This record gives sequence, structure tokens and C-alpha cells, in this order.
Amino acid sequence: MKIQILSTSDVHGFVFPTNFSTRNDYHPWGYLKAAQVIKEQRAAADVTFYIENGDFLEGSPMAAFAHQTMQHHAYFKEFGELLNKFQVDCGVLGNHEFNYGEDYLTKVLADRNYPILGANLDKEGNQILDAPYQIITKKGVSVAFLGLTTQYIPHWEQPKNIKGWHFEAAVTAAKKWVPFLQTQADLVVVAYHGGIECDPVTGAATEPQTGENEGYRLLAEVPGIDALVTGHQHRQLATHILGVPVTQPGYRGERVGCITLDLDEGGRIAHSQAQLLSTATAALDAETTTALRSWYCATQDWLDQPLAKIEGNMRLKDHLQARLAGHPYLEFVNQVQMEATGTKIAATALFSDEVQGFNNLVTIRDVINSYIFPNTLVVEEVSGEELTQALERCAAFFELRNDGSVGIAANFLEPKQQLFNYDYYSGIDYTFDLTQPVGKRVKNLVFHGKKVNKETRLKVTLNQYRGVGGGDYPMFAANKIIASDEREVAQLLIAYLQRHPKYIAVTPHNLHVITK
Repeated sequence: MKIQILSTSDVHGFVFPTNFSTRNDYHPWGYLKAAQVIKEQRAAADVTFYIENGDFLEGSPMAAFAHQTMQHHAYFKEFGELLNKFQVDCGVLGNHEFNYGEDYLTKVLADRNYPILGANLDKEGNQILDAPYQIITKKGVSVAFLGLTTQYIPHWEQPKNIKGWHFEAAVTAAKKWVPFLQTQADLVVVAYHGGIECDPVTGAATEPQTGENEGYRLLAEVPGIDALVTGHQHRQLATHILGVPVTQPGYRGERVGCITLDLDEGGRIAHSQAQLLSTATAALDAETTTALRSWYCATQDWLDQPLAKIEGNMRLKDHLQARLAGHPYLEFVNQVQMEATGTKIAATALFSDEVQGFNNLVTIRDVINSYIFPNTLVVEEVSGEELTQALERCAAFFELRNDGSVGIAANFLEPKQQLFNYDYYSGIDYTFDLTQPVGKRVKNLVFHGKKVNKETRLKVTLNQYRGVGGGDYPMFAANKIIASDEREVAQLLIAYLQRHPKYIAVTPHNLHVITK
């Protein structure tokens, strides 16, 4: 008998095959394509289980629109209806499920017809988690599914969004539950919204061992796991680690994870296979597409609303150069952030190389596709030494190549791309000397014409992800926050442009980079 375990992960609200960069954009991905692949696979297999592995509800313009209009429309409920329609056997929460707060998450998932599993996170009285595990029997074979979520959420999330929630290491929870589940079911499958922190072949660490990703340790330290479904890193991964099949199906529904377990007559695994199924050529389910058309079209109309006219150029063409020298778009974001919080220093990130900046006629589409996360703002009071440490982390983003050119350091690209962990600062003058070793690159740090020393006290505006240390910035922490603004940054940008229908782009000159 063949047991097939299908999975989606990190869909991030991309239901239709588009990134919404234009009204008619098409990209060969999206949950509707993934769902069609799942439907076809079900028809061809003896026994199929489908796991939705987290980070489903946040990340796309459709997701943002559903959240922002929840007081007037029920588009947000269509997320839950979508998962119900395609017969999820069990779900797992991702870290981004918490971005809009527990109340919103509870409402989105209120009518689910599948269990949400979480063995290493909990909150008394929550209406989101159903159980640590679920045992499902099909055609006489019982499979135990254990749900796990990255324990690192408190390092990123706004404290108010996870108030009362407790997070435990995935390995700790698995050590508790897997031996028990072995006595209760024929097979044990772990669904983990987290990634692989080591080389799958050698076991060598491929990233700082912070506990954010524990996939390799799960298999190295917890015997009895028959298959492991992962996510979070947006990697495309189908392999065996320590003899156990493992999948991670990428991002935005571009792949479906597929683990096949061939059982012998005694019910033991005789052979296993891990693969990723492309969704690129899959058709869209016609009935579902029609049902979601109103939400989709309303999102497109919202995105096309004009906001302001730009004098100058705020389009992004060379993303590396924008990070090296600053850019009018980044300067604009920082200026809006400083106005909102009343500080003289602010930082922002160019979150991905898909960010295009603003056209001369700026629409909501430009803003939402450029500032893609639902971040809010915090103000922290830090020392000059702490600000220098943060800038050193930024300077480590770059590497000086043998030919004298500048590139992005490998640890910001692999195993997971982390372009969002480099910040550009406004309100200070500073220099990166890339000829120096990492940790000793920041030079000539000046604020309002005065050199910043270790003891200088400074108020800095950051997004809340960075403000609690997210992205390996331990010099920032929740206990240093002295003020906050609960409005999402994208909404601040939209409101600013509405108040200033004619905006002059400003090219910054405060960041200098030495390469020789």
C-alpha cells in the first residue's frame, strides 16, 4: 500500500496566480493551482493525507485587503472556506499567522472543518489550537500527525499579538510526544512550521543555531519519526535526512510537497520517496475561482486607487545599489516613520528584490507591493555603542569580492534568503569600510553634525520585528521600547501620500561605502 502525504506551506495569502504588481500580472503559482495538484494526486493514490503547514493567511495584497475590510466585508472568512473545500486533514500555525493578532486569527479559522495542531505552543482558553496531535485512520492504516511551530516567534512578533502564549522548543515537544504516538499509530508524521538548520547530508550547521529552525535536530534526536514536513524557510526541499523523507514546498504555492511511503504486507515502510510537485501548469478550479472573483476584483480596484504624483524618480532598478547608497524610496519610508513617531533617526528595509518602488503616479498597489509586511513602529532609546552594533550587522550584509565588486554575503542568501535583515538608516551619517573584517566596518558615525560615541543616547524608530531583536539584532529588545505606533507602516505611507498629493523625491547622501 502506498501512503501519500501532501503538503502546502508558506502560501502567504497568494490564492491566485499573480503577485499583483500590475492588474494583469500572471505568475505560475498560487494556492488554487496547488489545490488542483492535490485534487489530482488524491485521485491517483491509495491513501492520501494533506497537511497545510502554516503561513497561509498573511503576505499578499488580497490578504491585506481581507484584513483591512473585515469590519465591512467577510472576505477574511473565505480563507477558511478555501481550506475546508480542499479537505485539509490537519493544519499547523506559522509564525505569520499571529501578525494580525489572535482575535483576527480566531475569526478566520472559526468555521474550520479540520484540526489545527500545536504540541509546542499553547495559551489557556484559546480557540485556535485543537490538539497537539491527531491520529487518522484510512484503509486500516493509522497515522499520527504531530504539529509543531517554530519556537522563535517571541523574537519577532508584537508582544500584544502573543500575550499569554507559551512557546517550547520543537525538539523538546517531539521527545515528549513521539514515543507515545508510536504506541498509538502505525506511522508518525511530524508537521513542522520550521526549517532545516544543518546540511541534510553532512549535518554541518548552515545557520546560527538559535532554535528558529530545528528540523535536523528533530530527526537526529527523536527516533520514531517516519516523515517530516517542513516550511518557514521558503526553500524547495525534497530529500532524506538520516533516512527519513523530508519536504519543504517553497513559497506562494509554487510546489506541493509529496512524501510517499510504500508499506509491505506487515505495515512496515519498505521504501520512501520525497518529491516536490510543480503547480505551474495546473489549471484553476473553476468553481472556486468564480466564488472568489468578488474578493479578487475588489482587491484589484482597491490597489488601483491613485494617491499622489511624484516629482523625481522613486523606481527601484538596482536593488544592491539602493542598499549600498540609499534610495529615494527608502528615504521616503524613513521620513514618514520619523514624522509618525517624532524621532530624528529611522531605519527601514528593502524587503525583497521584487520591490519596485513607486511610479510617478503612485497608487495603493505601489505601496502595498513595496512595503509588504504588516509591520508597526516602535521607538527605542539606545546607546551609541548599540547603534554601532546594529550598523555592524547591516555592514555584514555585504561582501567584497576578489575582483573588487560588492555582493551580498552568503549567509544572507542561504539557506534562506534574508534580504529583509538589512536596514538603511536616515537621520545619521555613516560609513561602511568593506575592506575591514566583519564587526569592524562602521566608521564616522555622526548625528546632527556631532560624532556619536559609545555613551551617546539616541532615539531610533524601527519596525516592531526589528525592535524585538528580529533578524539577529540582539541590541534591540522589547525592554528598550519607549513608544509605539499601532498603525501599519503601509497605512502610514498611504495616508502621507494622500495628505501630500505632490511629493518631491529626495536622494539621500548619508551612507558612504569604502571598497578599496
